[in-house]
Amino acid sequence: MSNTPLKLMPDPEGYAAWLTELKGRIHSAQQTATLAVNRELVLLYWQIGRDILTRQAQQGWGAKVIERLAHDLRTAFPDMKGFSPRNLKYMRAFAEAWPEAEFVQAVLAQLPWYHQLALLDKLSSPDARRWYAAKAIEHNWSRNVLVMQIETRSIERSGSAVTNFEASLPKPQSDLARESIKDPYRFDFLGLTDEAQEREVEHALVKHVTEFLLELGAGFAFVGRQVLLDVGGDEFFIDLLFYHLKLRCYVVIELKGGKFKPEHLGQLGFYMTAVDKQVKHELDNPTIGLLLCKSKNKVVAEYALGDKSQPMGIAEYKLVESLPDPLRTNLPSIEQIERELQGGEA
Repeated sequence: MSNTPLKLMPDPEGYAAWLTELKGRIHSAQQTATLAVNRELVLLYWQIGRDILTRQAQQGWGAKVIERLAHDLRTAFPDMKGFSPRNLKYMRAFAEAWPEAEFVQAVLAQLPWYHQLALLDKLSSPDARRWYAAKAIEHNWSRNVLVMQIETRSIERSGSAVTNFEASLPKPQSDLARESIKDPYRFDFLGLTDEAQEREVEHALVKHVTEFLLELGAGFAFVGRQVLLDVGGDEFFIDLLFYHLKLRCYVVIELKGGKFKPEHLGQLGFYMTAVDKQVKHELDNPTIGLLLCKSKNKVVAEYALGDKSQPMGIAEYKLVESLPDPLRTNLPSIEQIERELQGGEA
């Protein structure tokens, strides 16, 4: 075969567009193949776990059968990973946690095996496992992001902010908006203490915008910080402006370094009106406002929102808050798990 470099010639008409389409089809086929392999692996592991459970229950086999099975399977399939005693025990726990074959096939098979281990190790409630599994699929969370969401109690914080969305937005937008807002927001990643001023927090959030977007949740796109609004020749500056891709609207976020006060909503509402008149496209939905404060009296917040027609939410933010011991991650690293699946010591 000749090693002479290919002499590039002018592309035929339509070649570039066809090449782009072809690359997209190849990439899609690769993803489909990977998902198919993962699906079959998860279903295989569930079936093996179910078999172990059934035989232990019906035939009285003890725990040592797993050691024997691990040895025999690795002997029969020396090139195949995943048959360590530890992973076989995970398969048994997986089948015990999810006895419904239909749910495993329809939902869980969409998640990689390492995600399944996170759900098993970090959660004991079946309802919580279902919630996090669904969110991981919906938002395409990595295993590390899934663990972080579990540790920071996303299920407890989602949809818990004080809002007036039910009265100010039509369904189903009001439901989606409510679920898009958390309380409290966790800003531990900023490395700031409670003494930090509003501008310090604001600057740090923009500096760590990737982590901030992850905490805000799926759908938020960053537009800008200290966004200038010219209203009648006077200048005003929005702390943080976002666009929500699912809600199809702008989201104005104002930071307050102290306790919530009802007058804060007047400023927030003014900014929302200005965005609606100057920034919003005619096809966009009405702007939503989110006031983030260090603390709030829930009753006062509910009263303050009572007569507001603009869609607003009030939530707290936490800068430094250590996790209680039961929620600290005890999960092994990916590298440790991989060594174990290959038969090494984790």
